[in-house]
Amino acid sequence: MPTRALRWSLTAVAAACTCAATALTIPLVVTPASTAAPEDGATTPPRPQLGQEALMATWVDTRMRRMTLEQKVGQLFVATVWGKSAAEVHPTNRQRYGVDTPAEVVQRYQVGGVIYFNNSGTDNVDSPLQLAAFSNGLQRAALNAAPNLPLIVSIDQEGGNVTRVPAPATEFPSSMAIGAGRSAADARTLASVNANELRAMGVNQNFAPVADVNSNARNPVIGARSFSARPDLAADMVTAQVRGYQASGKPADTVSASAKHFPGHGDAATDSHTGLPAITRTAQQWRAVDLPPFRAAIEAGVDSIMTAHIQFPSLDPSGVPATVSRPIITGLLRDELGFGGVIVTDSLGMQGVREMFGDAEIPVLALEAGVDQLLMPPDLALARESVLAAVRAGRLTESRIDESVRRILTLKWKRGIVSQPLVDERTVGRLVGAPQHKAAIQRLTDRTVTVLANDGTLPLRAAPGRVLVTGVGDPSNPDNSPNTLAATIGTRGSTATSIPTGTRPAKALVDQAVAAAKDTNLVVVLTNNLAANTEQQTLVAELVRTGVPVVAVATQAPYDPGFAAAPNWVATYSWRAVSLESLARVLFGEVSPRGKLPVDVYLQNDPALPLYPYNHGLTW
Repeated sequence: MPTRALRWSLTAVAAACTCAATALTIPLVVTPASTAAPEDGATTPPRPQLGQEALMATWVDTRMRRMTLEQKVGQLFVATVWGKSAAEVHPTNRQRYGVDTPAEVVQRYQVGGVIYFNNSGTDNVDSPLQLAAFSNGLQRAALNAAPNLPLIVSIDQEGGNVTRVPAPATEFPSSMAIGAGRSAADARTLASVNANELRAMGVNQNFAPVADVNSNARNPVIGARSFSARPDLAADMVTAQVRGYQASGKPADTVSASAKHFPGHGDAATDSHTGLPAITRTAQQWRAVDLPPFRAAIEAGVDSIMTAHIQFPSLDPSGVPATVSRPIITGLLRDELGFGGVIVTDSLGMQGVREMFGDAEIPVLALEAGVDQLLMPPDLALARESVLAAVRAGRLTESRIDESVRRILTLKWKRGIVSQPLVDERTVGRLVGAPQHKAAIQRLTDRTVTVLANDGTLPLRAAPGRVLVTGVGDPSNPDNSPNTLAATIGTRGSTATSIPTGTRPAKALVDQAVAAAKDTNLVVVLTNNLAANTEQQTLVAELVRTGVPVVAVATQAPYDPGFAAAPNWVATYSWRAVSLESLARVLFGEVSPRGKLPVDVYLQNDPALPLYPYNHGLTW
């Protein structure tokens, strides 16, 4: 029988799409072709099959050979875009990028990814359906122009305070609430629901979970975004969430998780958005406290790890931010910990990395350190040209660029972005904010509420006639927390009124709340970061002096009881509606409180003055 050489064919990957009218150039996938029948009539030999790993490697190799240096460098960048559809003309795109629409940004700069936001600076989000259409439009733009590669579409959807897609999508409690619940199964459920909904909206990378151990109660930027002040609990929750994001279905139903912020932002006393924090731990302390959750994430197979813009002199005496530190990124994360996935910077627009270096130098330094993805450079054209110039000058080699592009393309294949870049917009209403999702998240949030102090007022034996809900909440926003909680209390038979005071209430507003409290049967006062807001401390103290029963509720990190004495203290770790509903259920005795403190709470945040220890939590 004559031998037959194995022949290869390039076949297009089918992509789900709600509109077939737009022509797409779909990424090519290498698959084996069947061999011809033997001439002597012998039985046809079995078709050679490649495993998924071999198929992935062959696809990556094929794409790499077809790409120019400029296209490879473009793949390293994750860009911010302005607008709410791929075709929306937005003046900031013209100002920042020299083009008008998000689609044109993608095509002009040949970026490997984009990121969505919904803050005052960048607002990409109206609704889940709009976001799905936006994602499809961006993917079509990328696929229809060289290098014809799908995008990594990223977001920060941690839960709690860091929520980019609000209701009608399912809303989630904060990571610290999950830590208080102590359930790895609940942590995985939350991540699985989150992944399912994000992918339905065309988002395929979530910059979560937060792997930082919040060991510093004065940390101004992590706080309730962390699972715990204890590395073992944080590591367990990180492991569960990585698996929930990445292993709860077919690859095209999951999202890439990204553990952040390596080597650990939990002991920072400065916000790296506005300054450069310095961490004074020894290397031994780092290994005991900060490292375990990151090691756990790697062992769980996390797709990517995000860097921190922090100085860590015991790990790199040069004092440069970790994002551009070769001893930290390559020496520790790559070589010692053996992480082979994608390393992504935190936003390159943050002051923590810009304090020491200019915008042209930062992306080159990050690549020299060992980073792969360059997130949100403030000047994309400058950053891209700087990297290209560094290669042309020999400072960076093209093989170094290839290493990072290979990891990025591998992630795109492994996460099903290549095989299914588009989403079916017809399914968004059914999948995002599904009743079963909201019910599951509500049940697990019920298990996170932590009662720290109770003078016998709780649980409420009967619905109080009149309830005042006051405290933190934007008075100009009708969906503020006091209004939300008052509404849910009102469904339980009480007449509830709300007086939102904001974070720094003026004396007149404090006086108004105190006067209203005297005509009620119960006061619920919501707090957030009393350490930095003495006006809130005054509000709590004045309400307690009325003699009316007062329940104080820490709606973010649970350190507030150390700054105001109240007969009843509860921690919800989040002010989202799902957490306030769980709070109401606990107050009215519909569920028993099960949360346990995942941190230690001290008077005035002074470790010499313990108030409520780790694992404290009352129940009934």
